[in-house]
Amino acid sequence: MTTAQAGTATRVLPVPRRAVDDVLPAPRPPGSRAGSYQRVLHGRVRRELRVLADLLCWAPADEPARTRALTVHADLVGRLLLAHHRLEREELWPALVAAVPDGQAAPARAAVADWSARSARIDAQVRDLGTAARQWAVAGTPAARDVVARACRALADAVDAHTAAEERDLVPLLDAYLDSRRWARVAAAGSCRLTGRERRLVLGLVLEDSCAGDRARLLDGLRRQQRWAWRLTGVRRYRRAVVRLRGEPPAV
Repeated sequence: MTTAQAGTATRVLPVPRRAVDDVLPAPRPPGSRAGSYQRVLHGRVRRELRVLADLLCWAPADEPARTRALTVHADLVGRLLLAHHRLEREELWPALVAAVPDGQAAPARAAVADWSARSARIDAQVRDLGTAARQWAVAGTPAARDVVARACRALADAVDAHTAAEERDLVPLLDAYLDSRRWARVAAAGSCRLTGRERRLVLGLVLEDSCAGDRARLLDGLRRQQRWAWRLTGVRRYRRAVVRLRGEPPAV
């Protein structure tokens, strides 16, 4: 992640240097860093929404501290998803369409058009989830909590289908045609306003969901002081945050 003060804009994820694999990776075509980034982020958001939906189903309806922990996390995941869609809409897909050969341009544009319709619906669901979460925080009733849980489950289902279609239709084009120079320009434009605590949580979530080799590559992509901060205090604080949220320690 880029260095930023609390509350400033930062990249959504640190970018792995190679594709995820525990063994020595086979050579990948140019652009595979873009595809790898997409797959890592998609997997993390899919899993986090599922975990959050399960936690919401069992959460007490009238405990303000627990309600706040869950709704704050839902807000973070939602903001990450909205920021990711904004980067794709404004930077990634235009760069891809410009990079594909003439014979692939029409199918690429059609896939982007389908993506745009799906992502607009998902963005609306993210905002609906945020509204329901705020209403639960005020009402503190089982009915209000259940609305949030259903909204989160519906969003998780929609994101599953959306990312599966994207990884089928668009991510292979990234792997084939988006070179590292174009990807670097796209990645430099991506940002999401996060506090220091939120950046630490996002980093921990990504590391937790990565294989051993990719964890090393992700950490290697950080600046030296960021790596030391993560190892000295970040891991401990991340574990505490996850225990508060899930009731069990993380796998990192």
